[in-house]
Parts: sequence; structure tokens; C-alpha cells
Amino acid sequence: MNENRFATGFLIPGGLWLLLLFVVPVVLVLALSFGYTDDLGEAIYDTRLDNYERLVDPDYLPVLFRSAGFALGAVVLCLLIGYPVAYYIAVFGGRWKNVLIALVVLPFFVNYLIRTYAWIAMLGDDGLVNGVFDTSIRFINTPYAVVGGLVYGFLAFMILPIYAALDRMDPALIEAGKDLYGSPWETFRHVTWPHTFQGVLAGSVLVFLPAVGDFVAASLLGGPEEVMVGNLIQQQFQASDNWPFGAALTIAMMAFLLIWMSLYLRAAAREGKEATA
Repeated sequence: MNENRFATGFLIPGGLWLLLLFVVPVVLVLALSFGYTDDLGEAIYDTRLDNYERLVDPDYLPVLFRSAGFALGAVVLCLLIGYPVAYYIAVFGGRWKNVLIALVVLPFFVNYLIRTYAWIAMLGDDGLVNGVFDTSIRFINTPYAVVGGLVYGFLAFMILPIYAALDRMDPALIEAGKDLYGSPWETFRHVTWPHTFQGVLAGSVLVFLPAVGDFVAASLLGGPEEVMVGNLIQQQFQASDNWPFGAALTIAMMAFLLIWMSLYLRAAAREGKEATA
């Protein structure tokens, strides 16, 4: 009983922190999302549904789909790039594993905004790439630049969970897989991939959640046609002074992310049951 009380005491500071700085603001944003803006530009609390009806407006609905599409594209590219990197570090890294992981994490010591500006310096019309190769290829203000910026910004979130799953894997399983399935591809498909799928799921969530709400990459690397929901929310709160509609956009994005997170938790639980069966 005393141990339970002692452990419960550790939950109180974190619980109060979440209550004051997360739960209360979310409740206020939810309440504001049903409000409206008066003639003086002041946000008024109400019980209207007008802001949520605007979400399906042809002017805003494509932004939501574009954000999800960019985030999914970033997840796919991060997986295609990150899995081989994680596999090499875990299997062939040897005594250099810690150094290689440090190199993966090292860019995160630099602010995300500064790293995005570095992309502009490299890929701008007068940037390093066009200057070195004497070309005039347009990289910036394209969807590819936005997705590339998201991949660069969140790639480590995919590499680290996959590396952790691979590093925990017993090498004897791979040797047994070679005896059973023969070719490296069949061994990977039947042994390595199932044992690292939890890491893939975790990495996908860690990349998708921040990418879908990101506004830095779209602001700096994209053009008017590459606006994401994060940019739209920022615009409503700062430029348009339409806080109720910005709050409705925020709640809609949080609900979408909650659905994504629920799907991940269900898939992770199912994989966990199958692994212990």
C-alpha cells in the first residue's frame, strides 16, 4: 500500500502539468471552435456549427487532403530510405553502431527552421545545386520540395525505432531463416520484416503525426499551391484573426491524428498478441 502511494505521488506533478498545459487549452480551443467572430474581430463563444461546415468547403477540403498526402508521402520515403540505413547500422555497424546512430541524430542539434533554410540555400534558383551544375532547375515552390523537406526533417524518427527493433532481434533467427527459406529476400520477407514490423509502425506514426501538421516546410519550400493545414491554421490565428475557424481546423486535425494513433495502437496490439502466441 505504501509503495502504491509512493508511486502515485510521482504521477501528481506530471498529471497537473498535462491538465494545466494540455487538457485545459484543448477544452478552450474546442469551446472556441463553436464560436464566431463579431464585427470588431473579437472571438465570441457560442454553440454554432458553421466553422465545422466550412471544413468541407471546396476552398479548404483540398488543403486537408494535401496535408495527409504530403505526410503519407514523407512516411513512404522515410521508410524506403530509413529501413536500409537502420538495417546496415544494426547488422553491419559493429563497434561503430553508436557513432553511426549519433550521426543520424546529429542534425537534430540544429533548429528545424535553420535546417529548412539550408535547403533554400542549396536548392534555390540561385542556390548551390544550380550554381555548381550550371542548371536552372526549379526545386523550390514545388510539392517535391515540401515532401523532401518533411523527409529530411523527420527521417531520424523512422530510423531509430527500426534500428531498435533490428538490434533486439536474435541473429540466430536470420541464420535459421537462411536454412529454411534459402534466398536473402525470402529470409527478409519471412523473418526480418515480421520481427521489425512493430518498429516500422512506430516510425510511421512518429513521422506522420508531426508531418501532417507541419507548416515550416510548406511555408519556406512550397508555393501558394502547396499550403498545408498547419499554414491554414496559422493564417486564421495570425493574419485573418478568425480564431473560431482556426480552432475548428485544429480540432479537426487533432481528431484525424487521434484516429491515426488509434489504428496504430490496434495494429501494435495485434502484432504483440501474434508475437506471443
